[in-house]
Amino acid sequence: MNNGMKQGGREGITGKVEKYREDIEALVKYLPWLESKNKKNLTSSYTPRDAGENALKVPVYDATLLGFIKTAQKTQFIDRNYVYVYKRKRLKTAADELRMIKGTQMMEIENLGAVLSKYVIQGMTKSVMWNEGVSNGVFYAVVSKMKELLEFWARQA
Repeated sequence: MNNGMKQGGREGITGKVEKYREDIEALVKYLPWLESKNKKNLTSSYTPRDAGENALKVPVYDATLLGFIKTAQKTQFIDRNYVYVYKRKRLKTAADELRMIKGTQMMEIENLGAVLSKYVIQGMTKSVMWNEGVSNGVFYAVVSKMKELLEFWARQA
């Protein structure tokens, strides 16, 4: 067996399982909450009581959503170069993202990280992105696929 076969074979998959296990387990804790909020709009904003009609509305986030985002930010999945995956896979819409997520295998698990990265990173400057990740089902799909891959390959190892 040559080195190329080993990288794509069991040793490569075992390495991915070991590398991402803790991160996936941390994210999976939010799966029941993500499932309960899947396809729901969490958007709300706060306007100060004495503010005029031109006052800035401040977005209000669910505490669990903020916890999920903070946990995601600490994982190895967050990559500022996520745009390269989007270009390579030609991802333009949430439907494209969901289709790619569904077909992802363990050796491509970084692609799931790219989708997670897009929403987490863009949400730092564009407040609607975090809520959009919940309401379009992408956060739930990413984390559930990560869990599925980890459970399958951890049994094989």
